[in-house]
Amino acid sequence: MKRRFAWLAAGLLLLSFAGSALAQDRAWKEGPVTNVSSIRVVDGQFENYMDYLSKNWKPVMEEAKKAGYILDYAVYTASPKTPQEPDLFLVVSYPNMAALDGMFEKMQPIQQKVTNLNFREADEASGKRIVMRQLLGEEMLRQIELK
Repeated sequence: MKRRFAWLAAGLLLLSFAGSALAQDRAWKEGPVTNVSSIRVVDGQFENYMDYLSKNWKPVMEEAKKAGYILDYAVYTASPKTPQEPDLFLVVSYPNMAALDGMFEKMQPIQQKVTNLNFREADEASGKRIVMRQLLGEEMLRQIELK
């Protein structure tokens, strides 16, 4: 019985060394996760949309950053080749994929605190953005950090 336990312990020890050796052989590790929202701003609405982002989106992102829910955020303009392509990107970076778990529950109190809007009012305000922009899609990217 003691002999069997010794062999089992030795085998487990070898497996743990093999696992850590494999992890050390990787030339990379998983990094932060970034969400990119592709936006097409309606003609004549650029200044209105920038005003909305500055007064509503930015303060929420700043509070989320202070709370550690996000790493950073940014707005990028683009020169689309066709009218169907985005001309603006909203980018939000998170520490890792696990940070996205329960994000609605984390962000809801921040949104309510910053905008003073309840669920229904926030939903109504969200609908008003449709006249300013069209959300073309979202993409989730994970950074790979090379060692």
